Amino acid sequence: MKVITTKLDGCVILEPRVFGDERGFFLETFQKERYSQLAGIDLTFVQDNYSRSSKGVLRGLHFQKNKPQGKLVRVVRGVVYDVAVDIRLGSPTFGQWEAVVLSEDNKKQLWVPPGFAHGFLALSDVVDFEYKCTDYFDPSDEESILWSDSSLDIRWPIDDPKLSEKDSSAQLLVDFKH
Repeated sequence: MKVITTKLDGCVILEPRVFGDERGFFLETFQKERYSQLAGIDLTFVQDNYSRSSKGVLRGLHFQKNKPQGKLVRVVRGVVYDVAVDIRLGSPTFGQWEAVVLSEDNKKQLWVPPGFAHGFLALSDVVDFEYKCTDYFDPSDEESILWSDSSLDIRWPIDDPKLSEKDSSAQLLVDFKH
């Protein structure tokens, strides 16, 4: 596995080793010791999630305020533009973001540590997205930052995504109550 550091402390891109031939392929999507030793991911995962989105759907930027989740995210089918935003108080990279294209072809993963907001944009007709979480989802604790918040200046490759009502009325980072 190749670990690619980002400008955000603790947030890394992972490129697994893929073994393939004319029959198909095999790869490890998680192995506790290897991910701990090579990528510094030393938290316990308690929940796996799976979502499907159509082209132009943007989900996020989501986070849990009191029970922050670390997320190990990947695409099983399709292509996404995946974004992590550092919202950790006191962090030298607070308010900064990192983006990576995740796809079924490149098989990359993104580790989004606890204390980050996360979102993705579906770039292909269908996207199947999986992620492992370090804490249980609690709908009463979930909050969102507006995907188009100008203070973040995220360079999304779309101007008019398909949004849920929750995501279209999300707060700005400056209004985020810590």
